[in-house]
Amino acid sequence: MKSNTRSMIAALIAVCGVAAATSAAAQPRRGDSTYQQELAVCGHIQQDRAACIREAGAARQEAARGGLTSAPDYQRNALARCGLQPPTDRADCEARVLGGSGNTRGAVDGSVLGGGVIRESVTTVVMPAPGAMPAPMPAPSRVPAPMVAPMQPMQPQPMQPMQPMQPMQPMQPMQPMPAPAR
Repeated sequence: MKSNTRSMIAALIAVCGVAAATSAAAQPRRGDSTYQQELAVCGHIQQDRAACIREAGAARQEAARGGLTSAPDYQRNALARCGLQPPTDRADCEARVLGGSGNTRGAVDGSVLGGGVIRESVTTVVMPAPGAMPAPMPAPSRVPAPMVAPMQPMQPQPMQPMQPMQPMQPMQPMQPMPAPAR
């Protein structure tokens, strides 16, 4: 009877193991649909296909571990970087990130795969009307420039003969320095 009970327990464990393996294989892994979408894109972009497949696999593994919980908030990140700018430049930085506001028009061109995203902002500044301009500065007074006094021409001087050079003396060989006293 003991051997019959053991046989039934072993059979039950085997059946449960096969059932668990079948249900695990039937359920898609977390991130499989995204992985399939990324693989489909790999043949149609400028990136190397092998690198694209490798990055899709790495993202799939990270999603399975729970590391990819939500999409990053790029706009909040960019505005945080604008907060580090000097106060005089901060408004222009935020206008570039947000795409323009007020008298600023913004445009975005390019892509990451193409080498970078270029953000352009054009700020319209209205100049004051000509009547509201301050009065021009008065012209400087007409004072004559100072004159330079004439100089007497120099008389040519006769050239002096050069002294002959003395022959060079040979150098003495260097003596070694005495060892320092201890």
